[in-house]
Amino acid sequence: MNNNFFDLSEEIRELGEKALEMAAPYLEKIDKITEYQQLKMLKAFQNAQVSESCFTASTGYGYGDRGRDVLDRIYAEVLETEDALVRHSFASGTHTLTVALFGVLRPGDTMLSVTGIPYDTLQGVIGIGEDSSGSLKEFGINYEQVDLLPDGCVNYEGIKNTLKPDTKMVYIQRSRGYSLRPTLLNEDIKKIYDLAKSIAPDCIVMLDNCYGEYTEISAPGKYCDLMAGSLIKNPGGGIAPTGGYIAGKHNLVEACSYRLTTPGTGKEIGCTLGQNRELFMGTFNAPHVTGEALKTAVFAAALFELMGFEVTPSYNEARGDIIQAILLENEERLISFCQGIQAASPIDSFVTPEPWDMPGYDSKVIMAAGAFTLGSSIELSADAPLREPYAVWMQGSLNFHTGKTAVMLAAEKMRSLKNKKTK
Repeated sequence: MNNNFFDLSEEIRELGEKALEMAAPYLEKIDKITEYQQLKMLKAFQNAQVSESCFTASTGYGYGDRGRDVLDRIYAEVLETEDALVRHSFASGTHTLTVALFGVLRPGDTMLSVTGIPYDTLQGVIGIGEDSSGSLKEFGINYEQVDLLPDGCVNYEGIKNTLKPDTKMVYIQRSRGYSLRPTLLNEDIKKIYDLAKSIAPDCIVMLDNCYGEYTEISAPGKYCDLMAGSLIKNPGGGIAPTGGYIAGKHNLVEACSYRLTTPGTGKEIGCTLGQNRELFMGTFNAPHVTGEALKTAVFAAALFELMGFEVTPSYNEARGDIIQAILLENEERLISFCQGIQAASPIDSFVTPEPWDMPGYDSKVIMAAGAFTLGSSIELSADAPLREPYAVWMQGSLNFHTGKTAVMLAAEKMRSLKNKKTK
């Protein structure tokens, strides 16, 4: 069968075959996780008795929207929490996290981040840096953090020395953001949870679960009191056009719903405007699509290791999210990689991405994202700030076949750059 649709050199094709052989046992493991999570999702849909009536649009106040309430129950079941709040009206992952933070924190409370400084866009929400109008800090909410160890791992001794019995929140960022530290696995989250509760039994352990859904057999719902994520990442399955979720203890989710709408009405209002069908479809497909993204990341790690680059995680490491970081060592390679990913996209493949001053970031950022949904990172994308160590963060892919080809095309783009410079 001739599938030579793209201009790939023999060198890159051979490296791709070697990478596929190296990755094979780990791709098989991902398929097993995906099958478990997909069947768990099917059972949750059946338990919730999803029917055509769940897809009916509501307007105005949205009272009695059955689909909205059923989707909440599905998320609570698959994430193994007491309750959930799933809405298309969450504008981004950062917005969802902001609603959760303002929903449960009050003036005088202390939020302790135990995974170092959160990623760039949340820093303004907390009140770190200059752009902090309307931040938690302005409302009298204190912020402390425990830095990670030099190897990027959680500093458990530091948590013991910093956490106080009256600390209101222990905040965990599962994914690495624009850093090279390891992503947390569920076993790491459990260890933090157990330690936090032993020192401050009444604290709220909150998890930023972005990029981490359905990547492991177990769910982190048992190891946190509150979690949040974005529907244009893993849980939307590449179909949800927008939205986010908050899940956790019933009383905390209810408090967050009062922040999203109004005190007293909470989850009872909020029309769905015909969005339910896509949210249900995306939710159902999410485990499978997450598996495809994971396999793409593993292949990328194997290929670029063969090319001599440092990657994190390695192709044979356990994964707690869909993100693959590759250290490209200089600005030219970083830009070239992103341009290669863009050229392999189904949307805007003819566009050449360039670095720009993106709001919320302290340096120029380059982003490759030929996605059906603007900003979707469960669809294949790559992005990076143009600063040391010139690493690129790649994530997503709706299917492994095109994801694998895109990674090889990015490698080809870099190979062409190298050959051009040596002439």
